[in-house]
Amino acid sequence: MTELASPTRITKPRSRNRRWSRAVRHDLINGLIFVSPWLIGLLIFTLYPLLASLYYSFTDYNVLQPAKFVGTRNFADMFARDHLFWTAVKNTLIYAGFSIPLNVCASICLALLLNVKVRGMSIYRTIFYLPSIFPQVVTALLFSWMLNPQFGLINAMLRQVGLPGMGWLTDPNWAKPAIILLNLWGIGGSMVIYLAALQDVPRHLYEAADIDGAGALVKTWYITLPMITPTIFFNLVLGTIEAFQSFTFVYVLTSGEGGPLDSTLFYTLLLYRNAFSYLKMGYASAMAWILALTIILLSFLIFRTSGRWVFYGGDNH
Repeated sequence: MTELASPTRITKPRSRNRRWSRAVRHDLINGLIFVSPWLIGLLIFTLYPLLASLYYSFTDYNVLQPAKFVGTRNFADMFARDHLFWTAVKNTLIYAGFSIPLNVCASICLALLLNVKVRGMSIYRTIFYLPSIFPQVVTALLFSWMLNPQFGLINAMLRQVGLPGMGWLTDPNWAKPAIILLNLWGIGGSMVIYLAALQDVPRHLYEAADIDGAGALVKTWYITLPMITPTIFFNLVLGTIEAFQSFTFVYVLTSGEGGPLDSTLFYTLLLYRNAFSYLKMGYASAMAWILALTIILLSFLIFRTSGRWVFYGGDNH
């Protein structure tokens, strides 16, 4: 005689979509109220202009008349008919190609010097950091006077030592190098970040190197630089974005002309001229999206290659 199986109790699964309690809904509403200014600002001042510029990039729009849809004509004109576009691209690539590595190297070297323990180091650090907090317009106006070919301070100092004065911002061969060098004026911000990274390098690594008889250059190359590669990676990404968006210095120093002979006509300056001087808003929007996609692509490539040279303390490889 077989035993009858005892009936099993069938439990009803709990619904995952339970109603929120009154306290949870109350907290949610309060949270949304507190973040609503930021959300409204994001929608009005970021998301809407972003989507509007994408739409206007496919239109002929001059602000004074309704936008007229023209498809991809703006992009075709940009690559095939606008010779100033390629001039601006070349100038921007040259500027970025020299400015980014120069800024990284100068910032690291300055941070290494300011990491030495000597009396009054906090004063030196403050002196080198202060220029980075000055407004770029003020700095550009100051250097426009200092680089003046006739009565500028730089040429006056050169003449004092028997060297001829240079046409810094009036000579096509010197205008771009001058702006690249002037960009070093604001490396104090990245210098502070490198300085903080140097403080976090484990001391026991240097002690072990001292026991092995390693010199200062060996310790810098094999210990210091590998340990601050995450910071180098961070500043490299930010420096790339800033270099391709460089505008204030060249606008003030050249009065918005990008001269002489278009030698300092950077991409953002040409974009500004199309938008606000010629009122070609549709064309300028197309240029802005090309710039944005270029920066995204370069940032993606830097991220993809970071695994080969960026060392994190917890890595075992």
